[in-house]
Amino acid sequence: MAIFDSKGRLFGKINILDLGAALVILLVIVGIFIFPGTSGSVAQVGAKTVPIEVDLAVRGLNVRDPERLFDNGFKKGGKTNVIIRNQPYGQIGIKSVQLLPRTITATQPDGSVKELPDPRTNNFSTDMLLTLEGKAQVTESGPVLGNSKVKIGMPFELEGYNYNFNATVIDVRVQNK
Repeated sequence: MAIFDSKGRLFGKINILDLGAALVILLVIVGIFIFPGTSGSVAQVGAKTVPIEVDLAVRGLNVRDPERLFDNGFKKGGKTNVIIRNQPYGQIGIKSVQLLPRTITATQPDGSVKELPDPRTNNFSTDMLLTLEGKAQVTESGPVLGNSKVKIGMPFELEGYNYNFNATVIDVRVQNK
């Protein structure tokens, strides 16, 4: 008895093409379930999670009454939703919110320059200094929130109940490095 007959069947019973397809399917299943590979993003491989503080500068936020932001959780001890490079990160804690005074520079008669409080009453522009705190993964190239590296100069989008505005990272502090 021959191993292959005239129709290409193995021992006259199994078609060789069907056997090849079955072996490919079996190898794919073994590859998926037995050797699944690594999970997570490339930026998170070999990283450890540590507390992080991120300082943000908000310049020229147009708001009628800045105190209304604080009524719905945008205050020390609250949380805000963060979007980094159009990728939602989730909620992160607010460590501090500091309203910065609006000032103008005025040239003096002797040629020097003084910074004075802005006398305009119809100015609806507000500057703030925010400190956010959360957990980040630290890689060789710096801290990572979600799948985005956090570096000075990056824009963060903050969103909450009654606000959505952008801020810029001015400092990143990794705790227990």
